[in-house]
Amino acid sequence: MERDEPEPLPAAARQVDDQTALVSKPRKKGGKGDLASAGFNIINSIIGSGIIGLPYSMKEAGFPLGVLLLFGVAYITDYSIILLIKGGNLSSANTYQDLVRKTFGLVGYLILSTLQFLYPFIAMISYNIITGDTLTKVFQRIPGVEPDNVLTDRHFIILLTTIIFTLPISLYRDIAKLGKVSLISLILTIVILIIVMVRTVTFSPQVPKSDNAWIFAKSNAVQAVGVMSFAFICNHNSFLIYGSLEEPTLKNWSRVTHVSVSLALIISVVFAACGYMTFTGYTEGDLFENYCRDDSLATFGRFCYGVTVILTFPLECFVTREGVLSATPLVFIIPSACYLKLSKERWNHSDNLISCLILVVGVLVMTVGFVLTVLHPQECSHGKEMFYCFSSNISSHNSTLPP
Repeated sequence: MERDEPEPLPAAARQVDDQTALVSKPRKKGGKGDLASAGFNIINSIIGSGIIGLPYSMKEAGFPLGVLLLFGVAYITDYSIILLIKGGNLSSANTYQDLVRKTFGLVGYLILSTLQFLYPFIAMISYNIITGDTLTKVFQRIPGVEPDNVLTDRHFIILLTTIIFTLPISLYRDIAKLGKVSLISLILTIVILIIVMVRTVTFSPQVPKSDNAWIFAKSNAVQAVGVMSFAFICNHNSFLIYGSLEEPTLKNWSRVTHVSVSLALIISVVFAACGYMTFTGYTEGDLFENYCRDDSLATFGRFCYGVTVILTFPLECFVTREGVLSATPLVFIIPSACYLKLSKERWNHSDNLISCLILVVGVLVMTVGFVLTVLHPQECSHGKEMFYCFSSNISSHNSTLPP
């Protein structure tokens, strides 16, 4: 008795199955990192230090809308870095640059390479500035350290931290080895979060609340999305982290991405909310600029932040001013555009529809954000003691507020 042969699948179904198999197939082994190390690296990329500007984004967007936008940016980040790996599997690309080159040719490759260069280049400049400014403020609080002490010299601190910490860390050849470094950075970030939460309870009553502090939305919401995008950007090292996995499959990558971005989102929302609730309309681009110089707990927080900066190469005030220009294409536009061009799914497939939506939103945010940044550049306070740190100024300030 002959066995019945299975009926062949329709052409469209075979095409979908072929693409699913192609997207999901594992890469060749070569990495030595486990899921935990990859997760720590993703979280560190997101909240290592860019988190310090998130309370400012609440001020720009309006607190309720800002929280909603933060959830939206986190979702797009999660979705886009998975799209990147899907696109890499479809095009057999192992790097972000290779993916764009195979998708959009030399022009696309040059554009991405420029963005990929600008982001770390500006970050490295900012890293030096932040390290020097932050740690010198900490050392000034040490008894016996006079203003002319070498520990208060920003250039000396930058040189010292570069030689002792930054250079050795940068010499790692395998990104998986940075998992422990990222774990330390995550622990320090949680310590900073606890400090900010404590000061919300103990210091918030001393800070007058600004007018319209709890308004739902403000006109600078688009610029706030740029700040959030820069804080959440981790697309530029997604291929490196993915390739470091012992079993680099789409399933493993999706799992570690969902967990990492979700944890980063929880920490970010709590940090942004507590920071903004403490200072409302007076919130600075660097939250630690809001705390008084004689605040010992805040000084310890500055120290933790300085170490975190050393471990993650962040941006400070540049986040609030130029983040919209370089982060938006890397997070919103390029991953979606690459997947849309490579995908062979039907136009109404969920991945295609969501990618189109993210692409449109990215173009809108980048365009409007650029115009607003040029027309209304944001100023960043530095080294200026806030008025509420002086009791006499608080009394005079309160007397001028409308009843």
